[in-house]
Amino acid sequence: MEPIYRDGDIIIVAPQASIRRGDRVVVKTREGEVMAKQLLRRTARKYELQSLNPEHEDRTIPIEDVEWIARILWASQ
Repeated sequence: MEPIYRDGDIIIVAPQASIRRGDRVVVKTREGEVMAKQLLRRTARKYELQSLNPEHEDRTIPIEDVEWIARILWASQ
């Protein structure tokens, strides 16, 4: 999640808030992977996510593989 979010930062997410293109989000997959990304696009079948860390690839995740997604509202830095 670096360089935007560092070890020890506290983030507050809003699971009930609607998400829009450009929002920073936290995603948990059904396999247990948790990641912070920027939402590029949401379709009926998938989420397209941009990595906040240039060392990591952008991701496209089928909606059925996402356990939950929540918009980041605030971060302590």
